[in-house]
Amino acid sequence: MNRKHVVTGGGGVRLNVREWGNPRARPIVFIHGWSESHWCWFKQYESDLADDHRLIGLDNRGHGLSEVPLSPHSYSDSKLWADDIHAVISELELDSPILVGWSYGGLIMTDYVREYGDSAIAGLNYVCAASCLRPTALGRYIGEGLTQHLPDAVSDDLGRMVDAIRQINANCFAIKLAPEDYERVMCWTMMVRPEVRGFLLDRDVDGDDVLAGMRKPVLVTQGRLDTLVLPAMAEHIGAVCPTAQLSWYAASGHAPFLEEPVRFNRELREFALGLAS
Repeated sequence: MNRKHVVTGGGGVRLNVREWGNPRARPIVFIHGWSESHWCWFKQYESDLADDHRLIGLDNRGHGLSEVPLSPHSYSDSKLWADDIHAVISELELDSPILVGWSYGGLIMTDYVREYGDSAIAGLNYVCAASCLRPTALGRYIGEGLTQHLPDAVSDDLGRMVDAIRQINANCFAIKLAPEDYERVMCWTMMVRPEVRGFLLDRDVDGDDVLAGMRKPVLVTQGRLDTLVLPAMAEHIGAVCPTAQLSWYAASGHAPFLEEPVRFNRELREFALGLAS
């Protein structure tokens, strides 16, 4: 069953939220990445995870069917991102949810824990996810699969922008998807305005302080062939966070949950079963 919600997040931004699965079961909140949407997790919503979990997906501010503020501050303020996740947890009355963040979603999870702590959540899953975004991260943690196409991806020249997004999407996957799934990816990626893509990148944040103080279990899921958020980022999270366990996907790129969904869903289920109630 697909249930629909509109949640008021940080600064009054209206967020599109959808849920699947068992409304009385352990909640899992899926947080997508840069220029994506809640629908990127469709191979989780449509899986047996929905049999015994409450699956929540939101469109981040400026993405999908959520409200699109056009001020840079709406995307540069870490507290606003934290408030968005807090609002989803509070308004949907989620009891000890697991947060699963892909790519830029790792920054959003870190924003949340910095502002609200980890007492209200059961655990976190960083999926090919970043915990820092600053100039020194480029090349070290953020790879050319993304960076070489960013100038065109935020361009107001539609032809250049489409070609850049098409190439970034292709770089996401080491295991090729079905043609119809590539079309889905392209459609939801192109829903995001180019200036919003630029605003998201204009941040200077480092999550090491949050990771070092983490008390709840953390699963780090990483594709070895990722050229967008490099494997070095997962290694760094594992080294800094005392509660982290790493799971490597040797054949996957930037999106193991789409490239190897059966394994990903099994490991997420096992992670959830091992958490305290």
